Amino acid sequence: MSQLIYKICPALLWREAEERGFFAGAPVDVQDGFIHFSTATQVEETAAKHFEGQQDLLLIAVDEEKLGQDLKYEVSRGGQLFPHLYGPLPLAAVHSVQPLPLGSDGRHVFPALDA
Repeated sequence: MSQLIYKICPALLWREAEERGFFAGAPVDVQDGFIHFSTATQVEETAAKHFEGQQDLLLIAVDEEKLGQDLKYEVSRGGQLFPHLYGPLPLAAVHSVQPLPLGSDGRHVFPALDA
């Protein structure tokens, strides 16, 4: 069974990707030269650290097997291995797109995640 990895994305950027047919990355991805992803165990911390208080976000679940050799796991925050995609994200690799709302406590409310 393939593993899912996750991208938190502003809804507007994702709508542009759907029109284009692929996701080229958020500004931070373009700046860093790869698209940042998180595993199921990392994504909530990613939301808290990089998207605190932001609304109108989507949680994009991606089938990592469909990304091929452009996907690399590299050491990042706290010595953890994070998935990085060196190239555009093809929409055919997307497993699901779900809203990532803010809860009353100001933290994002995540759906059940598949690892």
